Amino acid sequence: MSTTIPIVMAAVGDALGSGIVSGLARPGGNVTGMTFFNPELAAKRLELLKEILPGLTDVGLLLNRANPINEPILPEMSRVAQPLKLELHQFDVRAPADFEGAFAAMTAQRVGALAVIDDAMLISNAPAVAALALKQRLPSCGWPDFAIAGGLMAYGVDYPDMFRRAATFVEKILKGAKPGDLPIERSTKFEIIVNLKTAKALGLTIPYNLLARADQVIE
Repeated sequence: MSTTIPIVMAAVGDALGSGIVSGLARPGGNVTGMTFFNPELAAKRLELLKEILPGLTDVGLLLNRANPINEPILPEMSRVAQPLKLELHQFDVRAPADFEGAFAAMTAQRVGALAVIDDAMLISNAPAVAALALKQRLPSCGWPDFAIAGGLMAYGVDYPDMFRRAATFVEKILKGAKPGDLPIERSTKFEIIVNLKTAKALGLTIPYNLLARADQVIE
């Protein structure tokens, strides 16, 4: 990555934790823009699954352990899982070829639902992951496009809003501002998506309170 060309992040997960910048208020260097914090997003997905399935006790986490972004995510998910009385089971996938084996292991361990942790490989294969979750009759929760692809639910950032806000950084830099002097902003808009088609296929009734909070309902 260049250390001289101005770089504006449009939607980067945990820019501070991943070491892209040294601080949010004054990032220094040549990078600024928008970020969001994956740990809170991933942990919220556990709460949504518990809301739909009050008797849920075991949740599978589908993740790519090779991705360093998981380091702060897993402790936060464990912290949230404890008061919800959820036991978390990790299933590592590095490539699409690992999916079938991971879902077979979920069945063997009798997990009751699935939370998918954001990763570039998983994001690009969202339809395949959603289809396997439905095949195994696992209620699932991931990022927005995951629910659109057929997953049961999603909780994540509003990416279009982040892209629009990132454009303001570009404007300031073109007018002479230094990237390192522009405070990095966190996403402030989040969305819940519920896929009622998938809920019907799973034989689930989504609580009215959750549907009322949803930003998008797929019917």
